Amino acid sequence: MKSSKLSLAMSALRQVEELLPALSRAEKAQLLRLVAQDLDDAFPGIDSTPGVCGGEPCIVRTRVPIWALEQSRRLGISEDELLRSYPTLRAEDLVNAWAYARSHRAEIEDSIRENENA
Repeated sequence: MKSSKLSLAMSALRQVEELLPALSRAEKAQLLRLVAQDLDDAFPGIDSTPGVCGGEPCIVRTRVPIWALEQSRRLGISEDELLRSYPTLRAEDLVNAWAYARSHRAEIEDSIRENENA
């Protein structure tokens, strides 16, 4: 399944590369805007995978959900303590987690509430 998605993506990318020279400057600008909008919600090092941690956004390479890191920070746990508690985390992971939490405040609040009541 993953291989077929990759193959499809590579085929689509080749098609875009072939069509690019035929586009006007305005069309290229529009394409660039569409890509930028699509990437606007992309956070490096953070992924949501169905079946992993209930689909919650987590730090890649780990099963550490962003809401848990944000809740820990709110409870006064320092970044140094978090990095010691989760040896697979890197400082850049926390930077990305804080940016995600800021950008998705309502989602994180809901996740914290849901997990506190569980």
